[in-house]
Amino acid sequence: MDFLEIAKSRQSCRAYDRSRPVEREKLLACLEAARLAPSACNAQPYHFTLVTGKQAEAVGNCTRSLGMNAFTESVPAFVVISEEPYNLTAGAGAKVKGQDYRSVDIGIAAAYFTAEATAQGLATCILGWFEEKKLQTLLHLRRPVRLVIAVGYAAPGNPLRAKKRKTMEELTTWK
Repeated sequence: MDFLEIAKSRQSCRAYDRSRPVEREKLLACLEAARLAPSACNAQPYHFTLVTGKQAEAVGNCTRSLGMNAFTESVPAFVVISEEPYNLTAGAGAKVKGQDYRSVDIGIAAAYFTAEATAQGLATCILGWFEEKKLQTLLHLRRPVRLVIAVGYAAPGNPLRAKKRKTMEELTTWK
């Protein structure tokens, strides 16, 4: 599968097959892709906490409130991405430029993770809705939680939806 095929077939899955656990080797391949993602000054200002089994049920509970993310009840694995401090160079650059490189870097790492998950035949959904304090307590995290990625196999019959995106003309200017 080439990258454009991955981009076309990756979607935010909201129906998982609870009966199929995710193989450790596939999760490791996804983590390796995220580890190789570019980051400002190669700082990699993030940490991945992988959660499976009964602990995944508890993480799923932390993503469901006010009627959001009901589908996470059937997710067999989660990756919780927490923020780490900048290295000296990236921290100085962030201060001088007024740019939050950590958020950008975390987004890039999450994109690499989910792209590799698609290549591995897995389904994902990047979640920004979660109860941070509960996750920190549950997983013994000292740093801010920035994203949670649901990972698993799509439920049988879960169709690939048509992508609704802006046109190339709306997104691009050539000079």
